[in-house]
Amino acid sequence: MSRTILVTGSAGFIGFHLCQRLLADGFDVIGFDAMTDYYDVSLKHKRHALLEASDRFTPVIERLETPGVMEQLLAAHKPGMIVHLAAQAGVRYSIDAPRSYVQSNISGTFELLEAARHHTPKHLLIASTSSVYGSNTEMPYCETHKVDTQMSFYAATKKATEAMAQTYAHLYSIPITMFRFFTVYGPWGRPDMALFKFTDAILNDRAIDVYNHGDMLRDFTYVTDLVDGVRRLMDAIPSDTPVSTADSLSPIAPWRAVNIGNGAPTKLSDFIIALEGVLGKTAQKNMLNIQPGDMPSTWADTTLLSDLIGPLNKTELKDGVANFVEWYNAEYV
Repeated sequence: MSRTILVTGSAGFIGFHLCQRLLADGFDVIGFDAMTDYYDVSLKHKRHALLEASDRFTPVIERLETPGVMEQLLAAHKPGMIVHLAAQAGVRYSIDAPRSYVQSNISGTFELLEAARHHTPKHLLIASTSSVYGSNTEMPYCETHKVDTQMSFYAATKKATEAMAQTYAHLYSIPITMFRFFTVYGPWGRPDMALFKFTDAILNDRAIDVYNHGDMLRDFTYVTDLVDGVRRLMDAIPSDTPVSTADSLSPIAPWRAVNIGNGAPTKLSDFIIALEGVLGKTAQKNMLNIQPGDMPSTWADTTLLSDLIGPLNKTELKDGVANFVEWYNAEYV
């Protein structure tokens, strides 16, 4: 197999950490990113600058949804595997700017699938989200549960990419794994994510907005634990044989969806307490009702993940939060 891996969204939070891991593992990495201004672009440039310190990292700054861009890239570099992380993220922003989700998540993924149809990698891995489980109340979320009741347009576009990918896997025999990520946190995180916003507010004596009065449950997953799961799943290529009774393998294609999460939900209020403990400072809190599009709870069943790659490392919440705060202090204080 080619030692070249294409990672879309390489200047993003998870993409940056994955590229670091792949470079450390000896791969040549093509990092594809549009450097969009959804949040501070300087943070994206800083991430890419660190990756560009390696002569095995090739940056490509283009928009994924531009017709022909991905086709030309795959034809030129012939990557052995592709990890597609580029997307317009954010549940709340999808209410205000839905068109950007159609362009990035649906049109962009379509362009990648069309290119992969003509230049088939050994394995195509695509990021989805735990938000596709929507209003499901049965917990923990299992990959074989129905995912028909999304609560945000962001989640709806991700569900659409799952369906699109399964169709391409069926029609063109492209081995595809979809990741359903659960709440990811850690150093180099996005400024619109809760941990970043809470840390910034508490250190600067501003109140934090606590939705659903702190009663939301989230399966907080430390970023390098998640990246290790992605890295090991790269070698778990779907075939026509289920690995266990928990397998979500499609009956018509080499396609499956896999949860990547910690497998243990934490109350938002407890997450805030952990952060207060690391900062040594109590937060001022605006207790608010849940926002439109938000899911009150998420919790991953990780049976399939374990069946495919063995147990996932699970960083303790207090340690993960401390690592984030250490990074934040170095970058912003």
